Amino acid sequence: MSEQPLTTGRLYGVGLGPGDPSLLTLRAVECIRDADVVAYHSARHGRSIARSIAAGHLRPDHIEEPLVYPVTTETTDHPGGYRGAMEEFYEEAAARLAAHLDAGRTVAVLAEGDPLFYSSYMHMHKRLAHRYPTEVVPGVTSVSAAAARLGEPLVEGEEILTILPGTLPEEELTARLAATDSAVVMKLGRTFPAVRGALERSGRLAEARYVERATMSGERTGRLADVDPESVPYFSVAVLPSRVDAQPPAAHAGEVAVVGLGPAGPLWLTPEARGVLAAAEDIVGYSTYVDRVPMRPGQLRHASDNKVESERAEFALDLARQGRRVAVVSSGDPGVFAMATAVLEVASEGPYREIPVRVVPGMTAAHAAASRAGAPLGHDYAVVSLSDRLKPWEVIAERLRAAAAADLVLALYNPGSRSRIWQVGKARDLLLEHRSPETPVVLARDVGGPEESVRIVRLGKLDPAEVDMRTLLIVGSTQTRAVRRGADGGEEIVWTPRRYPEA
Repeated sequence: MSEQPLTTGRLYGVGLGPGDPSLLTLRAVECIRDADVVAYHSARHGRSIARSIAAGHLRPDHIEEPLVYPVTTETTDHPGGYRGAMEEFYEEAAARLAAHLDAGRTVAVLAEGDPLFYSSYMHMHKRLAHRYPTEVVPGVTSVSAAAARLGEPLVEGEEILTILPGTLPEEELTARLAATDSAVVMKLGRTFPAVRGALERSGRLAEARYVERATMSGERTGRLADVDPESVPYFSVAVLPSRVDAQPPAAHAGEVAVVGLGPAGPLWLTPEARGVLAAAEDIVGYSTYVDRVPMRPGQLRHASDNKVESERAEFALDLARQGRRVAVVSSGDPGVFAMATAVLEVASEGPYREIPVRVVPGMTAAHAAASRAGAPLGHDYAVVSLSDRLKPWEVIAERLRAAAAADLVLALYNPGSRSRIWQVGKARDLLLEHRSPETPVVLARDVGGPEESVRIVRLGKLDPAEVDMRTLLIVGSTQTRAVRRGADGGEEIVWTPRRYPEA
């Protein structure tokens, strides 16, 4: 609350709730009753929903200030366009209210829903609240009203609620709807086709509910998929209710989605991957990766050892044959030394050929490690696994020599483990046949995790004892540069130029 001279009036931003006058709070009624001036927004036709909600509490001696929008959905010839016209309107409206406040009058600005939630009152608040004593009276939002009228929980437990304006681009809506648990999309009307498209593309259309004019005359609710786009007004919302204790989905065809979790933690997870994981009925994977997937009510989890990829793939496909939605999880990207190949290999065999399989990409370990060091993968590069569990060392050595002779930057996966301690030293010696001992090497361990460590060493001094299974190596080409930056020369970065010197 601002401290202001007592000679001025007081500004109230009064939340009216979603439309039913009986949902006005006692404080809202008091502020309207005691105000000298009642202001409300309206379109040029002069009808104001806000005024109609508060009409029963207006006095004959109230000074009414209709704040009439110069434009709503139509075009304007204002030199600043729509934004310019609206800014000019808000400035003029604020000046009118300021004149009343300067005269010592109390001003109540009416706002449907809550004054600080997608409300035009905010434009007055930003222009006046620092100049005059101000109180904001909260109101029941259309979000809460819609959930109440549907009679379904909106969020429960640790679920996440996302509130979106329907005016966002369809691609953005799709990504956010795929990634969240529950959602409310506001400002429908002309945006309804794009919102419906986003719900369908994100796989959420069957869950979506529609609420029109919640608590008001003409209220309508139902399945959003059944709504005629031509019938949708601005005062309507799309709702994705809580998934906890939701009704089981209708019978559907099973599928397997192989999902990349990124190198570590939720910051590396894509919106698409979040959505697929949330919608899955079964999570299948190596126990370490399954543990990274948030627990969800009703979802079954099937963890296994890291060395049973084919068995894991077959298990997931068998679940899908029973009509289950299955997510097989991998660290990084599932198509890079991970589960996508194992699943597709088994899925190409007779009994599983009809099972839908899709691959949901993730941030690769190589790209994550490169981002921490600078831009070592800025030019051509090769990705090689040093594990000889599935291919002989002779093949690995041949590929290392070929990539080194081609002057490619190398991203080396699976460099070592408890049972494999000599490959890094062998790889280093092979690469030194083609590279200078001063070639920069990035040692990136547990990138994105709690034990993250990224160091830059030189190839000639690469110590195999410093490398384990959680480490990824990036070995520079002859063009890769290591530079110290900062006033004290503290930070060393590595980058590979995109231009290659002419022969």
